[in-house]
Formats: sequence, structure tokens, C-alpha cells
Amino acid sequence: MKIEHVALYVCDLERARDFFVTFFGGTSNSGYHNRKTGFRSYFICFDDGCRLEIMNKPEVNPPEKTVLHTGYAHIAFSVGSREKVDSLTERLKNAGYKITSGPRTTGDGYYESCIVDIEGNQIEITV
Repeated sequence: MKIEHVALYVCDLERARDFFVTFFGGTSNSGYHNRKTGFRSYFICFDDGCRLEIMNKPEVNPPEKTVLHTGYAHIAFSVGSREKVDSLTERLKNAGYKITSGPRTTGDGYYESCIVDIEGNQIEITV
């Protein structure tokens, strides 16, 4: 068994798509739009076959987000090396994204950093 994809509601669908394509090397499909319900989505595909569905619907309102909450905590992207963790973290920092930790080696031996994306979701960047 494998996870087929992860889905994430976002407020700004186009900006979220650009974020995952620009910083994480995803490839987007051309999108889907149900004119009857207003639902829109993109599937973002990554090199290893993993897919992220980003979605938007007019009546979905953003909750107040905190880094620590119940439910899904973060998405983790493995970039392949410590140098790439450092480089991507610096790119995101220079682009104005909040770095919440790292780069650092965690107590359980992972080399990682964590950032907050445009929608307030935490993303972990690891080797």
C-alpha cells in the first residue's frame, strides 16, 4: 500500500501552485475547474512520483493557523543533501518566507529546516 496523494485546501490557488513548482521542483497539471460548484484544483507531481493536490472552493475559509495543532503537522520534502537543505532554506528566506527552525541536526539525527509557506502551513526540508 502507498499514499496516492495528499490534498491541501488553499486560499490562493495560483500562488500556491507557483510556490511548489518554483521552490520544490513540482510539475503542475493544467488544473480542474467545476463551474457548478466553484471547486478548482491542481495536481503537483514530484520527481519520485509523489503528488500533492492543492484545492480551492469559494466557501472554504482559512482557519487561524498555529504551528502546533492537531491534524496534519507538516509536509516534508527530501532534497538529497545537507547542502541542498541549506541552499533551499536560504532561497526561501531570501524570498521572504519565515524559517521556523534550522537548518540543524535534530535529536533523532535528521538534518532539516522548517519554513512556513504562503498559506501558513509548515514545510520541513530534509536530506
